[in-house]
Amino acid sequence: MNRQGSDIQGGCPVDKSQYGRRDRLVQEKRHDTYKENKKWAEPTSCTECHAVYIEGRWTWNDLPPEANEVICPACQRIAENYPAGYLELKGSFFKKHQEEMLNLIHNEEKLEKGEHPLERIMAITRENEHTLITTTGVHIARRIGEAISRAYQGDLSFTYGDGEKSIRVLWDRP
Repeated sequence: MNRQGSDIQGGCPVDKSQYGRRDRLVQEKRHDTYKENKKWAEPTSCTECHAVYIEGRWTWNDLPPEANEVICPACQRIAENYPAGYLELKGSFFKKHQEEMLNLIHNEEKLEKGEHPLERIMAITRENEHTLITTTGVHIARRIGEAISRAYQGDLSFTYGDGEKSIRVLWDRP
């Protein structure tokens, strides 16, 4: 070391910033099995729902006769019962307006699914105190929650998990 406190190797100062501290906590990357990390060969169609992968995205285009066949990520999630979104609806207001609100939910799903074939409702489970809706994507769960909040007010909250790979939406109105 010289007097200014920098190392000199071969007559040039060494940049210590490239040798930073090694004792910091390193966040492990989360792996999402259903997130597509590759591009599918085009055209590709889903054998379950008949969505078509073309021009880099899944669509509802007509099925080309020479298409490759796979099971799309949404159909995989449904088959393996592994939702990305959970929407819980509860409260006495929901019990009184359940059918009307479920119609709104199905309409929102129809709009979202039309634009994004991988965003779907997996199941609607009605229980005494609440109804749980599971979805294949985080966007549809949030979209439905926001639509219900706009139409019926109430308390709406979101909780993301796994680095925004899953969401839990809670709507309540007493």
